[in-house]
Amino acid sequence: MSSSGGGTPGNNEYGRKPFKRSKSHFADRITADGRDGWPVEANRYRLVVSRACPWASRALISRRLLGLEDALSLAIADPIQDDRSWRFTLEPDGLDPVLTIRFLSEAYEKREPGYSGGVSVPAVVDVPSGKLATNDYQQITLDLATEWTALHRPGAPDLYPQAHRDEIDEVMTGVYEDVNNGVYRAGFAVGQEEYRAACAGVFRRLDQLTPRLEQQRYLVGDTITEADIRLFTTLVRFDAVYHGHFKCNIRKLSEMPTLWAYTRDLFQTPGFGDTVDFDHIKRHYYQVHAGINPSRIVPLGPDLSGWLVPHHRQELGGRPFGDGTPPKPVRADEEVPLPGRP
Repeated sequence: MSSSGGGTPGNNEYGRKPFKRSKSHFADRITADGRDGWPVEANRYRLVVSRACPWASRALISRRLLGLEDALSLAIADPIQDDRSWRFTLEPDGLDPVLTIRFLSEAYEKREPGYSGGVSVPAVVDVPSGKLATNDYQQITLDLATEWTALHRPGAPDLYPQAHRDEIDEVMTGVYEDVNNGVYRAGFAVGQEEYRAACAGVFRRLDQLTPRLEQQRYLVGDTITEADIRLFTTLVRFDAVYHGHFKCNIRKLSEMPTLWAYTRDLFQTPGFGDTVDFDHIKRHYYQVHAGINPSRIVPLGPDLSGWLVPHHRQELGGRPFGDGTPPKPVRADEEVPLPGRP
């Protein structure tokens, strides 16, 4: 997710010009063979995310499921940006303790002096040089699953199994176009027809996914895959921000029984709900997108207690982690309180 800052003219333009998601400007890959100049190496890189951002949340979940916490350090940006991009004001001195920078844009500038494009998360920064290595949100998690295997924890699940990749890719393509990106096209639409087409597309795709998820616990195969991660990060935000803020209000997630149970199932699975911060999510969307919420008032709802209600999805079978095991308990310095729990 890119930004031009909270309360700045850039954010005031949301809803006033056609929405088009930018391609990742820095699309290098971090691979086992280092073919792009960025070899996989423990403790060399720092993953920068916002807990508010669905694209960054993919990387948070993957990192946790794969047990990469000790190999790939984590920086959490403030959910509210200013005109200098994602900032590290959650830290006591407003300075990331590892990268020693105040704004993610500084790593972009080190990579490309004079860079004036968008600054987005997730971003992986090379700690020794302080340079951005990649901001390719579509590829980062796939590489964590397939290129970082030497650093995976024992029992890590296979999130992109070779035998199912064609089907996973097909499902993810539709989910990206109509759901992940569709809610943004609806929310930032500048005309009624543009909004209508985007909003209708969101629910058309969700309706298409429902019969699949009535028959099986996960989107592809009988285990959690990258496809589930990508759908989850949009669905978990649906009632909190997309239903109201982005006007995707034909139905709430909680009014779609199969998808609601599916999302609760994942939320209650270690590695998913324990990475979600609803406070960050709501404050970011409602306070940063000043063009569509000029008052910047953050609503009190929705009630979050339902996230911990039993889902009964285990009756469909499935093995969340395949032949692997759940991730270890979340580290204390990365813990997020679950709704309904102290």
